Amino acid sequence: MGEFEDPYGDENDSEEEIVETNDDEGMDIDNEEEAKHETYMPGKEMGENEVLVVDNTAYEMLHSMNVEWPCLSFDFLGDNLGVNRTTFPMTSYLVAGSQAEDQKNNQLYILKMSQMNKTKYDDDFEDDNSDDGLDDDPILEYKSVPHQGGINRVRVMPHPESHIVATWSETGNVNIFDITSAVKSFDVPGLMVNTKSIKPMYTVKSHGRAEGFALDWSKAEIGRLLSGDINKHIYLTNPTESSFNTDIQPFTGHQSSVEDLQWSPKEKCVFASCSADQTIKIWDTRAGKRHQLSVRAHESDVNVIHWNQTTDFLMASGADDGVFKIWDLRQNFGSNNTTAVASFKWHTAPITSIEFHPQDSSMLAVSGADNQLTLWDLSVERDVEEEKGINSDVQDIPPQLMFIHQGQEDIKEIHWHKQLTGVIGSTASDGFNIFKTINSQ
Repeated sequence: MGEFEDPYGDENDSEEEIVETNDDEGMDIDNEEEAKHETYMPGKEMGENEVLVVDNTAYEMLHSMNVEWPCLSFDFLGDNLGVNRTTFPMTSYLVAGSQAEDQKNNQLYILKMSQMNKTKYDDDFEDDNSDDGLDDDPILEYKSVPHQGGINRVRVMPHPESHIVATWSETGNVNIFDITSAVKSFDVPGLMVNTKSIKPMYTVKSHGRAEGFALDWSKAEIGRLLSGDINKHIYLTNPTESSFNTDIQPFTGHQSSVEDLQWSPKEKCVFASCSADQTIKIWDTRAGKRHQLSVRAHESDVNVIHWNQTTDFLMASGADDGVFKIWDLRQNFGSNNTTAVASFKWHTAPITSIEFHPQDSSMLAVSGADNQLTLWDLSVERDVEEEKGINSDVQDIPPQLMFIHQGQEDIKEIHWHKQLTGVIGSTASDGFNIFKTINSQ
């Protein structure tokens, strides 16, 4: 069903960041003395004899993984292995949703990735004194739960003990699954679980046949779930003693499809939404079903938003025109003169995912349909004096742009791992990457 690709194999099959050129006809491309290397920047024209290869020295860890069907969405699962982990080998658990050709073949994938070691720089890399096990292959274990319809989005409920996940199905239903037993079976010897028999513990049917992508669990109050659809409706589902219950009346106010939802990291009753109507709205569940604040945030569809988890007055948004912005919710947000505190136009295609670092409020990860995953440090400011004399191509690069990760086709979603410090996961049409760059914290 799925497997890790060999991260130490043919380097031409991995991330595309370094251009290797062969300017002389008949030159041996493998001859290190003859081959010329230069850094590749997105948008640069490739020469006839140029190929892109990964520069493994830019990564502390880099692994690729394929599953049977592409996944539009995934989420990391919490574990009991500790927080702020930096040592190798690393272990991670995640859940992802498939987009199978036939609707009845869709699966909710539950994955354990272990023995993930540091990336070896080249064939001659040796570290005899290291206990990192560089020669050990990473291990992928998986279980799958049948799912009716393709999965547009998967979100894990924050919980210290259980593993509850919600899925947005293309059928119009939002399903809630308890996969706790399946996750435990990876690590408890003798525990056998028939994952084929796992059924939704609750289904939100209020959206009718309208599908959606917007989905978020509250971090301030366990069990509260928001779901938004292409018909402009947002529904709130609350936990009960034995199950869940969805409000009959939806939140209304958007004029087009609700694209993303985010609960406030600290306020139990406050959430934000974004829409193809180009707005971001702030809501309070105590004040009825109408929004409290609204801003025309972009000149095109607003695809994604993310609420900073440590500095709760900051929010990021990404739009269809490739622009992403940073908002300070204290600065007249909702008034006619609301402006973003920062705006960036680096990506050349729609922004598909955006997420602040879980511990560092100035770090941001962004992905686009231009096959780029970029890392940004918003605390960096442009230094005009230092830039004097620097080549104009470099001057065009925003000083806040720290890293460009490439090699995946059609990147759909990215997440920082909340327990593996500086580790990022991404899903695309050609599989998953999980990596840590040398400059990530």
